Amino acid sequence: MPLLDPVSFALISAGIFAGAVVSGLVGFAFSAVAGIALLHVLPPAEAVPLMMACSLVTQFASLLALRRSVSWRGCPLLIGGGMIGVVPALYLLNHVEAQTFRIGFGIFLAGYAATMLLRPAAATLSCESGGLRHAMVGFGGGIIGGLTAMPGALPTMWCDLLGMPKDQQRGLVQPYIVVLQLFALALMLAHNSFTTKALLNLTCSLPALAAGVAVGIALFRRVSNATFRSAVLVVLFVAGVLLTI
Repeated sequence: MPLLDPVSFALISAGIFAGAVVSGLVGFAFSAVAGIALLHVLPPAEAVPLMMACSLVTQFASLLALRRSVSWRGCPLLIGGGMIGVVPALYLLNHVEAQTFRIGFGIFLAGYAATMLLRPAAATLSCESGGLRHAMVGFGGGIIGGLTAMPGALPTMWCDLLGMPKDQQRGLVQPYIVVLQLFALALMLAHNSFTTKALLNLTCSLPALAAGVAVGIALFRRVSNATFRSAVLVVLFVAGVLLTI
């Protein structure tokens, strides 16, 4: 990183690599993992844009690698619902105690993941979910994403309840996360500029980012559906715990 000492550079690179591995493997949670290191070294004004940009790069890389699995039939309603859900989330950010919501959602997320880890991988909802449910889940994910920066959490939980295999799950959720993160980044850029320093930080992060996402995608292709499900639930549990801190 520009103007950073070697120790800080190593910490940030390690955080970005770890976040990219997790994101490449399960499809989300880059910021939850990388933020542990980035927010320790960089001020939030520099760390947050860097995490958003790096997360978007990992999402695009994953989407490209998994393009044959993308479920274009279900994506438009899921994405449309998500973008609509972001609008009330922006209102709620200014009218509710967002930290209380994050803690509550974090407890729910951790509890859900812990419960699902204890049961066999089997569908508990009908796989014929229909367009209305796609839109409703997308809408809920948009609201949650606007308040917690985790738009993929609710759709991922929904896919788990449907008992979706890993390729089908990633093919549905990955485009959703990409579009909502692009939308969030556009909203951020409408109020704040992406500085030259932020661009330099992103450029210096690319080697760790590329290596991490390559490892994550390679792991995704090698693991079984059962192992993938366990990995997703563990990440959801950890993310839930982090939201409560």
